Parts: sequence; structure tokens; C-alpha cells
Amino acid sequence: MRDVAARAEVSAMTVSRVLKDDLRVSGATRERVLRAVEELGYRRNETARRLRVGGSGMIGLVVTNLANPFYSRLALGVQEVAYEQGLRVLLCNTGEQVDRERGLVEDLAASQVDGMIVVPAGGSHRHLASDVLRGMPVVLASRPPAGMEADCVLVDDFGGAEAVTRSLIEDGHRRIGFLGNPPALYTGAERFRGYWAAHEEAGLEPDEHHVRRGLPDVAAAERAAAALLERPDPPTALFCTNNRLTQGAIRATRALGAPAALAGFDDFDLADVLGLPLTLASYDADEIGRRAGRLLIERMTAAPGSLPLARRSVVPTELIRYGTDRP
Repeated sequence: MRDVAARAEVSAMTVSRVLKDDLRVSGATRERVLRAVEELGYRRNETARRLRVGGSGMIGLVVTNLANPFYSRLALGVQEVAYEQGLRVLLCNTGEQVDRERGLVEDLAASQVDGMIVVPAGGSHRHLASDVLRGMPVVLASRPPAGMEADCVLVDDFGGAEAVTRSLIEDGHRRIGFLGNPPALYTGAERFRGYWAAHEEAGLEPDEHHVRRGLPDVAAAERAAAALLERPDPPTALFCTNNRLTQGAIRATRALGAPAALAGFDDFDLADVLGLPLTLASYDADEIGRRAGRLLIERMTAAPGSLPLARRSVVPTELIRYGTDRP
């Protein structure tokens, strides 16, 4: 900035005012400063500026599986809100490994981010309230806090799973298979609870031989679905707890030519053109990111003690039917 000031024959303060579009600077002076900026190739040092005014201008986003489109949409929602506030997002992926999550969180804290949004990998989140973070604002997404107090944004996992399962029962299905992600995950537990509750509401009891939990990916879901559909008493419908498991079930039914109805949690690309009867609990993944971003920024900018200790926001689901005339 001093070089620009010397070239334009003005003070450094005048250069600063021009770059901030201060109307008190005359047109001629502004033009002279901007010409000097262009000639010298000057770029404002944002890191230094933010350190002077307080804060790094960066927030961390830690997710568990970037290969899952859900987390890409969540990240876009966070970035949208961060951009509006002039913040940058540092994105990290844990691969559902708690030790890696701890290391990444510590690295982000060492990089002096102003706050973090975390999709936690493990069942305990005490490390997110540790001395390493020194009171840094943390918001959890998709999974609620355990062993700590924090703001969080969740999906209506129970309600969505219950609604989808109820729709299958209303269609006349009595043997509904369940393909679930690991039960230790909050989403896995809540969606199984919704599946079971819909049966109880209808006076039915699920057959535990038709339940498969702890499925990590598409391939595992395909194998589990095939095994269920090849039983002597196969389920007439399958409910899957996320989009990857639904895709595995679709592959199994295609390969076997099985007539099972399919239902799942999470919408996904091309679901509407598969030509299969498919019922899904859908929600706006971007909105999860947007809400988490807003909660974090509110926490970052609020006076100490002015907000409740922990706030919870729940994103609703809606029932979508593809390949069927039923609404």
C-alpha cells in the first residue's frame, strides 16, 4: 500500500479510502490511485487485514464422506451463507474416522478459523468442547451433540422414515425389508425407529429376519438386498435409510428381476427417470448447510451469554413418489 501511495503521490490512508470506495476522495485522486494499483499489480492482503480487525475470516467445515452427494449439497449451503458474510470455508473429510476428525479439528483450530461446522463421526463429541478449541463456536450438522452442548441442525429422520414406511403399509405391504446404515449413527437409529413405529401404528411387527443394519455402502446394500429377496419368504418391499443403500437395492432388484417395491431416505439424481416405483423421504440438504452457517455466524458475532447454550433446528422431509400414479 505504501508503494501505491508513493506512485500516486498520496498518503497510505488515501489509498485505503479509495479501496474502500470512500466517497470523500475526489475523482481525480481516485483515478490516480487506481492507476497506480493497476501498474503495480497490488492486491490487498486479506489475512493481514482480518488479523488487524480481529478474526481470520475463515470457518471450518468437517464432513464424513465427500463421495456422498448429501455432503456436497450441505457444503454448498454453508458456502452460500459464508460468502454473504465475506467468509471463506475450509473443507475437510474424515471418512467416518474419529481419530482423523480429532486431528482435523485440531488443525483447523491451529489455523485460527473463527468457528466450525462439524458432521461428527463418533458417538461422543467431547473433543469438540476440549481446551484445544478454547471456546471456539462449533455447530453440529446432521447429528446431535453427545457429551457436549452445541447448536445443531438435524433432518426429521424419525418422521421421514415413519412416513415412508407408513406409505408402504398403506399400499398393502406386510413384509417390508429394512436396509440400514450403522445403528451407532444417529441417523441410522432414528430411521430404524421410524420404520418400527410405522409398523406398531398399523398393529404390525416387523420380521427381524428381514432387517439388515450396519451397511456402509452401495455394494453392501446390493448384497444384503439380494440375500433378502432370495429368501423363501422374501419381503415385498424394501426400505433403505440413505441414497447409497437405495441404489444398492435397485441394482439387486434389477439383477434378480424381483418385483419388490422400493422406498428410501434421501432423493438422488435420476431417481425420476429409472422407471421404477420408488417412494422417497426427501429434504433440502442445502438448507441444512444454510441453517448451520447462520447458527455459526450468530454464535460468532453474539455477545457472550446472549444466546441459549444450545439451539436445535430441524429440517422437515416430504414424501416423493416416482413411477406411480398414487400421490
